[in-house]
Amino acid sequence: MARGYKGRDTYSQQAHDDGYAARSVYKLSAIDKRVRIFRQGQRVVDLGCFPGSWSRYALEHIGPSGTLVGLDLEVPRLSGGIFFARSVYEVQASELIALLGGPADVLLSDMAQKTMGDRHVDHYAQIALARTALGLAAQVLRPGGSFVCKVFEGEESSDFQKEAQEIFKKVRRMRPDAVRKQSREWFLVAEDRREVEALADGEGP
Repeated sequence: MARGYKGRDTYSQQAHDDGYAARSVYKLSAIDKRVRIFRQGQRVVDLGCFPGSWSRYALEHIGPSGTLVGLDLEVPRLSGGIFFARSVYEVQASELIALLGGPADVLLSDMAQKTMGDRHVDHYAQIALARTALGLAAQVLRPGGSFVCKVFEGEESSDFQKEAQEIFKKVRRMRPDAVRKQSREWFLVAEDRREVEALADGEGP
């Protein structure tokens, strides 16, 4: 993915020193330290898993009794998880549940299209990915499950957050220190997926 950033900063150097493939791991670790997403034995889906930093972090925290399924157009060279190359627009929720062996506890999405340099175009392309991730989260997560998703700030950001609030009891925006200062990126962190029955009855946030 084209990030538009050059050079190695403190987080990039730290990722190299710690053996992670990308600096993005410190975004997830900051979120996890604040919210405590991961626990031993969980089932986790990682959308946009390449090059593998988020998957590796998750695997380290769910332990050998947990299961992680990662999806991207290119899969990371990482052991311990189940990885396959597929567009997120083509995968079915039933496939993910079958590979996990049951409903997921956590769904992660660090997905982003290659940026075009046009703020509006990049925002709408990325929000389409985020909405696809949210749709899968609604289908594969157990009641009480959690969802972490990258978002580019823009016209649809508030609507996307409201859509998440219809599915999860607690939704917040987070911008970890590892996000570059010039970036419009933030993360939607949603906890406690509502019961299917409550959604069917039209329970609001």
